[in-house]
Amino acid sequence: MPPQRFREQFRQIQRSMPDVPLAMGPDDAGEFLYEKGVVLAREGEEAQVVEDTVRGHFRTFAAGAPDRVRRLGPAGNRSGVVRIQVSDPGEGDAGGDPAVSGALRSLAAAEGRAGRRLVTRNHVVHIAVNACPGDEPVPVARDVRPNPAVAETDGEPGEDAARVLVVDTGLMHDYRSYSPLARTHGDAQVAECDGDGILQQYCGHGTFIAGLVAAVAPHTDITVSGALNDAGAVLEHEFGEKLFDAVEAGGWPDVLSLSAGTSNGRTDGLLGVDAFMRELREQRTLLVACAGNNGSATPFWPAAYADLPGYEDAVLSVGALRADGEADACFSNHGGWVKAYAPGERLTSALTGFGTPVPYVYQHSTYDACRYGFDYACTCHHPRHTGVLSEDGGSAKPDQVMFEGLAQWSGTSFATPVAAGMVVSHMAARGERDPRAARRRLLDAVDQFVDVRGAHKPALLPPTWRPVRVPAPTARP
Repeated sequence: MPPQRFREQFRQIQRSMPDVPLAMGPDDAGEFLYEKGVVLAREGEEAQVVEDTVRGHFRTFAAGAPDRVRRLGPAGNRSGVVRIQVSDPGEGDAGGDPAVSGALRSLAAAEGRAGRRLVTRNHVVHIAVNACPGDEPVPVARDVRPNPAVAETDGEPGEDAARVLVVDTGLMHDYRSYSPLARTHGDAQVAECDGDGILQQYCGHGTFIAGLVAAVAPHTDITVSGALNDAGAVLEHEFGEKLFDAVEAGGWPDVLSLSAGTSNGRTDGLLGVDAFMRELREQRTLLVACAGNNGSATPFWPAAYADLPGYEDAVLSVGALRADGEADACFSNHGGWVKAYAPGERLTSALTGFGTPVPYVYQHSTYDACRYGFDYACTCHHPRHTGVLSEDGGSAKPDQVMFEGLAQWSGTSFATPVAAGMVVSHMAARGERDPRAARRRLLDAVDQFVDVRGAHKPALLPPTWRPVRVPAPTARP
């Protein structure tokens, strides 16, 4: 991601997590965000090794203050990790964190001997990881149909309907006024609007996703967990615990749809979700996870677990197709670890229910070119280059738009529930009770593929999805 774009993302997420000092990494390279002055380690003996090693390193090389190295908070949560402070988080700016980098380097030899990672940054996991102004939802007229349209089914759902758990932001208060969500339940969205009645950023994200699952697979029991209600952001050490809470509230589901994650510059997963992922592997639940929107081949977690030994059947990683379905969307991550692609650009679903219209504010962006260099009018150009990620203090006047139900939105966030819906629709059509077997058979039966950087990848296209024409490139002055 271009550094300037990443700095916009940093400001956006920092506003949503004002009490957590954040840094960009690695070392201001603009790949991920993490908590300043803190590292993670597995609780118990490994945490003690990390503390002792970092203190010794700082004492020997004058790389930090040894007396500041201490464990933060009690141990014993199900994520299996503890936070260890290695410096004063208030020191320095957001351009990397030398103390954290030094702490990681100090464990390199010990990790080599152990054959596994012992320490990591405390990454920010987020539902909008690419800072593209085109990510903002666009209101549509009330007579516009959802896309994918709601599939027609025969009869009423039975007691053995597949269960999908969406871990995201919560449900809008009037979501049941959108009839496809009548069978959906779960956590309410926290603080839908600010003091001026303006819809908060990312509110409606979970409702939109639930609407996509319900459209593709109407006879599905959908539960929405509001684990990411804090503007879609959560620190890695909390993420694993929140996932455990979500699945234990109603039992492990057939399919867990997750439209959040982070890269971390590594190929062996996230330490903060390691315990959850090992437990997932022993269950029958299929995790369907978004590939991320950084336009990169760098592994994005937890989706990239689909490429790790032992997780091949347990995880389906999903990238986004362009609006016309002819190629991958410019923003979509890619690489061998992305196992399938589904429509994810300019989809239409419910942002709110059909109650009182809700205003939302856009701030004009200062950019007029696709940040990935694509020459088609992608989400960076459509319907105009707007978003709340503009430079602070810009001269452009914000736009206020009104939402009264449906919206159009783009991202791998939305390709994910489309794929999840296709898995459970496949289960219902064939009487399949094993979601992992349904995943295998669904991919084996795919007869449409898309070329992604020279690789042919399965394209999961719901029968009710309508391709949208890709406009010609916008002329630039």
